[in-house]
Amino acid sequence: MEIVASLLQYLTASEYTQYYGGKRTGVGNSSAAEFRRLPFDHCSLSLQPFEHPFCTPEGVIYDLMHIVPFLKKYGVDPATGKSLDQKSLLKLNFTKNADGKYHCPVLFKVFNENSHIVAIKTTGNVFSYEDPTNLEKFNFNNFHHVKNKLSVTEDFEADQNGENYGNLKSVNSVTRDVLEEIKREAANKKMLFITKFNFLYAFDLIIHQEKKNEETEKADKFNAAHYSTGAVAASSTSTAVEPSTFHEAAILDDDIVRYSKVKKKGYLQIVSNLGPLNIELHCDMTPKTCENFMKLSKIGYYDNTIFHRSIKNFMIQGGDPTGTGSGGESAWKKPFKDEFKPNLSHQGRGILSMANSGPNTNKSQFFITYRSCQHLDKKHSIFGRVVGGLDTLSKMEKIKTDKDDKPLETIKIMKIMIFVDPFQEVDEELAKLRAEEKSAAEKALVVNEEPKSKKLKTYHQGVGKYINSAAIVNSEVYNNTEGKKKKNATGQFGDFSSW
Repeated sequence: MEIVASLLQYLTASEYTQYYGGKRTGVGNSSAAEFRRLPFDHCSLSLQPFEHPFCTPEGVIYDLMHIVPFLKKYGVDPATGKSLDQKSLLKLNFTKNADGKYHCPVLFKVFNENSHIVAIKTTGNVFSYEDPTNLEKFNFNNFHHVKNKLSVTEDFEADQNGENYGNLKSVNSVTRDVLEEIKREAANKKMLFITKFNFLYAFDLIIHQEKKNEETEKADKFNAAHYSTGAVAASSTSTAVEPSTFHEAAILDDDIVRYSKVKKKGYLQIVSNLGPLNIELHCDMTPKTCENFMKLSKIGYYDNTIFHRSIKNFMIQGGDPTGTGSGGESAWKKPFKDEFKPNLSHQGRGILSMANSGPNTNKSQFFITYRSCQHLDKKHSIFGRVVGGLDTLSKMEKIKTDKDDKPLETIKIMKIMIFVDPFQEVDEELAKLRAEEKSAAEKALVVNEEPKSKKLKTYHQGVGKYINSAAIVNSEVYNNTEGKKKKNATGQFGDFSSW
């Protein structure tokens, strides 16, 4: 020990920083850093297994409880050093097998260090792709926060380290043990505080993201269900539910309220390059399907699209913006359920029906029949019929097609003009009724000013000065005059002389 101390005594600053324990690779010298691979199931900031995985647009994975405080403090990507905000993070949905290991939900292969893992940006679902080619993405020695020693706990440590035990020049062994115990307890409390803070903040962020577009809505007389929300029963049987003693009516889905008030047909015109087709929509019978067609028509979704399939004596199909028969989406960006009615059948020419790829897969594609095809009943949702322009439909049927049933001449939808939209009328009516109800409720809540109390009139001095003696009505109830005496009834039979 004495020899080592004497040697260290003669180390210069440059020798210590360049050749010995103080040497550290420069920030810009990333190529000299040893390659250290980060496992795929680890957070790139804490370098520990993640619990709530989120990733950046570049595919770098972080745990939500660690990345949120870091972004609040620095505002940069810990791995790349580029600017990053919380809105750019994508929640990842990993799938686990029966053994609790992450695996691909399609191939059922367990993920490992050699798996190329990809995530769908719209859903966050995680799948396997192929062997990775860019291993530098997993080299955490090149991470921005590792090279620059960025930490979110530094500020907390600076605030908590008020007592500097190093300033004590001499302490005995007992005092030293006590100070070490205090330091250990303080460190445990600090880490517990940071962990709780990160978890609560991350949990609050998740709840906020899920409910940021939702507002607490109260049931009114239009959307109130005949059953309650069940909050009272739930609060009385579970300690995890907030206590509730008031029964509130459940809120019916907006579509249920709106569709129940639709009693009219819808009318529009499909303007094609071969002529117009006047369409009547069964909005009163298949409201969901009709509203989908109305919404897409309003935004010009069908404008300049083609009829990509035509089969003589059968039908003509369109509604796919790609023109291939495999594209298109509904007005709600997801498939919706079929709507079948017993009085609607594919019988006759000009029936308007939805094309699909199976049950409850309706999107934007539709077809118009050339002839009856009742074998399609209960398979495709009928939502309208051609009421004008059957000659245009005949022109479409006469156009020849190739082996894939694609018309050799382009049949294009130029635009769709809406004449009658029952859904818009119902929305306007509901808005008007709700405005009137709100106005009436506000008027009922107005508190009228209490009338000023009248000044009492004095009739005389002394006790009872406010009593008008002259107005007192005689309180005698019974009259002294005798009433007419009733004859006692006898049980003997008499004659009829008194008659």
